[in-house]
Amino acid sequence: MGKQDRDFKAVGTRPLRPDGVEKVTGRAKFGADLSAPGMLVGRFLRSPHAHARIRSIDTSKAAALPGVKAVVTGDSFDITKVSSGNHDTLANVMARDKALYEGHAVAAIAAISVSIARKALKLIEVDYEVLPHVTDVDEAMAADAPLLHENMFTANLTPKPTKPSNIANFYEFGHGDIEAGFAKADVIIERSFKTAATHQGYIEPHACLANMTQDGQGELWCCTQGHFMVRNVCADLMGMEISKLRVTASEIGGGFGGKTTVFIDPVALMLSKLAGKPVKIVMSREEVFKASGPTSSTSMRIKIGATNDGRLTACEGEFNYQGGAYADSPVQFGAMSAFACYDLEHVKTVGYDVAANRPKNVAYRAPGAPMAAFAVESVMAEMADRLGLDQLEFRLKNAATEGTRSSYGPTYNSVGLTETIKAAQSHDHYSAPLGANQGRGIASGFWFNFGGQTAVSLNVQEDGTVNVTVGTPDIGGSRASMGLMVAEELGIEYDNIRCIIADTSSLGYNDVTDGSRTTFSSGLALINAAKDAKAKMCARAARIWDIPAEAVEWKDGCVQPAGANAGEFEPMSFAEIAANADNTGGPIAGHHEINASGAGVSFGTHMVDVEVDPDTGYVKILRYTVVQDAGKAVHPAYVEGQYQGGAVQGIGWALNEEYIYGEDGRLQNAGFLDYRMPVASDLPMIDTVIVEVPNPGHPYGVRGVGETSIVPPMAAIANAVSQAAGVRMTELPMSPPRVLKAMDDAKGG
Repeated sequence: MGKQDRDFKAVGTRPLRPDGVEKVTGRAKFGADLSAPGMLVGRFLRSPHAHARIRSIDTSKAAALPGVKAVVTGDSFDITKVSSGNHDTLANVMARDKALYEGHAVAAIAAISVSIARKALKLIEVDYEVLPHVTDVDEAMAADAPLLHENMFTANLTPKPTKPSNIANFYEFGHGDIEAGFAKADVIIERSFKTAATHQGYIEPHACLANMTQDGQGELWCCTQGHFMVRNVCADLMGMEISKLRVTASEIGGGFGGKTTVFIDPVALMLSKLAGKPVKIVMSREEVFKASGPTSSTSMRIKIGATNDGRLTACEGEFNYQGGAYADSPVQFGAMSAFACYDLEHVKTVGYDVAANRPKNVAYRAPGAPMAAFAVESVMAEMADRLGLDQLEFRLKNAATEGTRSSYGPTYNSVGLTETIKAAQSHDHYSAPLGANQGRGIASGFWFNFGGQTAVSLNVQEDGTVNVTVGTPDIGGSRASMGLMVAEELGIEYDNIRCIIADTSSLGYNDVTDGSRTTFSSGLALINAAKDAKAKMCARAARIWDIPAEAVEWKDGCVQPAGANAGEFEPMSFAEIAANADNTGGPIAGHHEINASGAGVSFGTHMVDVEVDPDTGYVKILRYTVVQDAGKAVHPAYVEGQYQGGAVQGIGWALNEEYIYGEDGRLQNAGFLDYRMPVASDLPMIDTVIVEVPNPGHPYGVRGVGETSIVPPMAAIANAVSQAAGVRMTELPMSPPRVLKAMDDAKGG
């Protein structure tokens, strides 16, 4: 759907993924698949307490055990040589004065076998002073809450606080006069909401293989969304020059934002340095849950005012996000994105980033936005019902369009929200009948999308094939998308292009694969690299024909004379120029380095039908439809997969998934058996509609698509469940006991 101004030949097709055969046959190498001669096994000792002062650590018995080659604690790293921006990273990698959550690493060993490593860990003696803890975000904000950091003062507040607290940061966005806006409203709805922390749920645990040599050089193989980031952080923590550490990204068995930081890599490097041998570390599933960083739990308050004819007059939101032990929550993005779907004269959001005795927060697909959308779109649905308006018409009446000043500041250029709403209106799902105990939920959602630092290389081979080198790990099919864009720009067959992910010594710096940036920014860089190669090939043809370079043009994968020389020479194909490279100046390559801007924002609208069992509170998803603007779908099958994947993760977040902590501050469900993620039998087929409103910041109109799809699901499902159950649901997950209790309470039972 939508309109494009050009016809594409390669872009928009659906070739098979280039990594498919290796993955289905088991030949692809993931994080734990690499080995090295003399390799040692690395293991961690982790805190059993949610909050405890470390009085002392005695590793002497472990170090003396035959087969143990190295022992590391927080004192093994020289914090005075680490940049201030990585102090929290180092403290999270290895606790120093205090353990701030259950699972916080306090020591690590390298041994010749797993059994010896386990014995050694039991010999490490740690003297803890157990301290009061806090895991709930609202309780952590209380004035009398146990303090995690005595030197934490809330940033961005005026005047600056004089008393430390667990509130690390304060954010505020908006414009207009919020009180004047509410004064114009005929109806005002205000509600509070809570969501639980959830994990990204990637199948592959964190794994790495590190090798430090005696001359101070290092190599690291790891599963990550950004190996250049890993290199920079690890080099800083190790006190190394960046150029002395080479990092290679393995294939990645899922990330979703959860592999955008470091947890085990610096420790593996330090163990290798001390032992003089390669060290391999693979996290257990329990470690992944307890120590690798879920997203935030939240507490939110939303207030929306509207006139009787359905015009929003004012929107206000307060967002409290728990950021784990180091208060690194995505509340800023939550506060920015909360009302981004709407054209508002008066809007205000504030956000609080709160520390609690939980693992360090890590991004999870559109970090911060799904929780905010759950709260805002729940109130939007309730407002539409209160006013007697159609859910989609109400949103369409207030939708942001080109020229709208966003709730977080910038003015939108071309955007596709109204197109997604209209596509949802015309979809047969929206008019399908519902049965008893069934409900239909609607929600819209937004994500910013980013650009960032990107470097690529494109090498033309003598046989007319092309090697493409990028530095952004492929977590969703980007190698195929890169190949399609290069094929489009060069006018050659997609099958003649091979794309690889280079190590950190082979390319300039590339930002992490996150923020829905890869297809946009790496694609933009490759299009420019292809243009660079085309210009060089035109110059080669001009040399052969002995005419000026400006008298040559590129058309349909061929070089041909133009202007006064048109028709004098036969066009030369891409393959012909490539074959003559050695006679016309040598190898032909295209390069481009960019700090990309112009990433277009993304909108989507979701519809879901559910059935609620009145006797048990069990929620069954009956039908689900995702409508989202892709700008231009480079590989439509991958785009549809991103839409479906976000919806499925949102279903799990809405209905089942949550971190459950006991009174002792310990995680009670650190495994897939008790942490309930949806499986195929829990799900219907997820229908998708690709809307294409071109992004003017990209030559092909591309927008990132990987994150918007997880923003509306929680709200859409909550709206459907609320309709089916006859009571407004305000807390996630909507597990059967919670739904049943809400229905009983509504009946006065």
